[in-house]
Amino acid sequence: MRRKLAEIAHCRAGDKGDTVTLSLIPFRPEDYALLVGQVTDERVRAHLAGIVKGEVRRFELPLIHALQFVCEQALDSGVTTSLALDTHGKTLSYALLELEIET
Repeated sequence: MRRKLAEIAHCRAGDKGDTVTLSLIPFRPEDYALLVGQVTDERVRAHLAGIVKGEVRRFELPLIHALQFVCEQALDSGVTTSLALDTHGKTLSYALLELEIET
């Protein structure tokens, strides 16, 4: 069965310059393995291709059952120099939660 990440996880976004970090945390610790197996840096890069123009790197945080994605070139030069509507990249967390995985 295909489900959106929003059904099994939540996401928090942070920013520094033109880089956004997305932390993906499952509601239930037992779903962490699903995230590790299916939410790769390549899939996130493809899913956010219209927004993130640079590299996407994934970091696994098994002790807290979370994945963190560092997305470069995602904020049109950063908060203080951009006229973009979402200068902090907070809506990227919602965009990531639209990704579908097999459960």
